[in-house]
Amino acid sequence: MTIDEIISRKEDQTFDCKSIQIAPKALAVPIVAMANADGGVLAIGVSDKTRRIEGINQHTKQLNELLRVPMDFCIPSVRVRYDYLPCVDCYGNENRILLMYVPASSHLHTNQADEAFMRVGDKSRKLGFDERMQLMYDKGERNYEDEAAYGATIDDVDIRAVEDYIKVIGYGKSALEYLYENNDFVKESDGKQKVSNACILLFGKKPQRFFPRARTRFIRYEGTEEKVGTEMNVVKDVTFEGSILNQIEKTVAYLETQVREHSYLGQNGQFVTNRNYPKFAIQEMVVNSECHRDYSIKGTEIQIKMFDDRLVFESPGKLPGLVRAENIRHTHFSRNPKIAQFLKAYNYVKEFGEGIDRICNELESRGATIPSFYTDAFILKATLKAEFVEEDTVRGRTDVETDVPLNVAVNTGKELTERQKDILNIINHKSPVDNKNVAVNVAVNVAVNVAVNVAVNTKFLAERLGLNRKTIQRELNWLQEQDLIRWIGADKNGHWEIVKDNPNNN
Repeated sequence: MTIDEIISRKEDQTFDCKSIQIAPKALAVPIVAMANADGGVLAIGVSDKTRRIEGINQHTKQLNELLRVPMDFCIPSVRVRYDYLPCVDCYGNENRILLMYVPASSHLHTNQADEAFMRVGDKSRKLGFDERMQLMYDKGERNYEDEAAYGATIDDVDIRAVEDYIKVIGYGKSALEYLYENNDFVKESDGKQKVSNACILLFGKKPQRFFPRARTRFIRYEGTEEKVGTEMNVVKDVTFEGSILNQIEKTVAYLETQVREHSYLGQNGQFVTNRNYPKFAIQEMVVNSECHRDYSIKGTEIQIKMFDDRLVFESPGKLPGLVRAENIRHTHFSRNPKIAQFLKAYNYVKEFGEGIDRICNELESRGATIPSFYTDAFILKATLKAEFVEEDTVRGRTDVETDVPLNVAVNTGKELTERQKDILNIINHKSPVDNKNVAVNVAVNVAVNVAVNVAVNTKFLAERLGLNRKTIQRELNWLQEQDLIRWIGADKNGHWEIVKDNPNNN
């Protein structure tokens, strides 16, 4: 950092200027605030209001007191690194500025008055009790999973679920003994039975009785935007409850039903299937959301939002500890270590803290985009991009390769959209190639356009192209108006076919 940078830079989350005259007790506040947040740099010897270069050389006694602040006025002490920057002060004399480099800390720090501060923007904000507790959870100094679930007793625990788990881990005693002797799942205190939050979340008969929003919600949107009001574009909205393990199993299974698969005949004459989301990536993202969410946040649930081009996993809680979006692949921190240990026994967690890096490595090896992460308020959002998008790739991946393509030129003043072309190709070929239809032993000649006895109706086209029926019906209506297609047969049992005598269908 140079003098010009110090003078020109505005105070922000990670930078502040302080006069050499600042009281040691006052200097402890920004040091504690930066250590509790993302770290930062303090320039001592520069007026924070006027940016006048005061220097430190003429204030040896004051300087020595300020150097002791991280040790004497911060609890626990903060490991600050010091540097001195030569400068010319406001009087034209050679001087120095003290630079204090404050690291982000994995501990909660306070001043001598036991006040905790957090750097927010250009301010050092004092934390209230709830905010302080939340910061302790985030830093792992306290684990919410170890807190007692209010009102819960051993009767709220599903003993069969515990028995299933101890079989997996090879525990030789009874389920009740396991609960009382391991992980502080159940404790006796002051003559009262206390059941931990982790115990209820993992083994509870009805976890949502104690944690109503400890659930997973899947929302599917039509298109690439989230719309509300009269333009609301939600096409599916499903919520999964139960224990964490139950939610993972049900969520992963359901997401598999929503994944788009495109099958086509490869060069070797065998069918090739591509998915827009790899199964391993979906499972890892679901597990990561369940394992690392902040269960102390009661106001919302895990939300998985599917758009045409991406999956977004929204999990309550900021990135814990020293984990940040830029280091998430290689910085490991478990907010819920007991939950992570449980999931590891079921092979949902391979190695602690390595899930994201493994996803990234596997996606990179496929030439796919790695997930992106960012925090919006108190919600961590992870985005997984689709490996192909329906509108852009459906032509090359879902249609049967043939030497007899459908050539359509419409003299209406309006060219066909790619979606309309896809619909016409499917109707013309009558040869859908997906996992379901491959199983019916339909022989497809790649070199010759062979008609297959398949009823191409609105439902079939919607499933085939991964679109809703309203969208398909709107396109069909337009194509019918142009006399390019016609409906054959009864309303329920009929099918669409190409109008062969239309001069535009060559």
